[in-house]
Amino acid sequence: MERWNNRVAVITGASSGIGASLAENLVKHGLIVVALARRIDRVEHIKSKLSPNEQGRFHVKFCDVSNEASVSEVFSWICSTLGGVDVLINNAGVHKDGFLATMDLKDIQTVVNTNLMGVVYCTQAAVKSMRERNFDGHIFLINSVLGHNVKRLGDTVANIYPATKFGLTAINEILRQEFNILKSKIKITSISPGLVDTEMPDPVFLSMMKDSLLKAQDITDGILYALGTPPHVQVHELTLRPVGELF
Repeated sequence: MERWNNRVAVITGASSGIGASLAENLVKHGLIVVALARRIDRVEHIKSKLSPNEQGRFHVKFCDVSNEASVSEVFSWICSTLGGVDVLINNAGVHKDGFLATMDLKDIQTVVNTNLMGVVYCTQAAVKSMRERNFDGHIFLINSVLGHNVKRLGDTVANIYPATKFGLTAINEILRQEFNILKSKIKITSISPGLVDTEMPDPVFLSMMKDSLLKAQDITDGILYALGTPPHVQVHELTLRPVGELF
């Protein structure tokens, strides 16, 4: 991890769950963290608990990843103020209740724009920064086991959400191949967790699965492992499941 000291890590969806855990842990591992979120008051609370030195390397910025202009504005600030993006963790994601066959189309668009287009917007901005500086950075996609196999979860199959995660699985391989074509050594890693104890899953479903849940820290540990590999090693896909997971 020493080679990442004082390198800039951008984390989307940093206000809770996996994103909050990543923001707090990466700054403690010596990186400069830019924590992006819509609920910036929550991220400011995370920052307030850090040491003075860590607070100096922790930047809180508003960003709606589903909005191209919002992404462009914040990445321009990162490049002009901090010099560029070295690590990008595409963590922001949403899920809306309902059946794909009947739910409001605006809810479907929100999920697609956040979970897929948000990743495209942020990744393009990060890749541009890395290539302009000839820096071999690392890009992460927070995927899901639902991005590999559609499962029924109680009375739902999560409507459009698995489709967006399947999209991330494809994007992961597309970017790996594109980086080879571009003769770039930027790394791309997809992290696919099983059920994680965060705000996103339905609380009733979480309570039913309480004995077989991952913690946000587990995903953070997986990302720290991938970041810590030598330059010639790429953890391309990492699946994390809690022992005893039923789906």
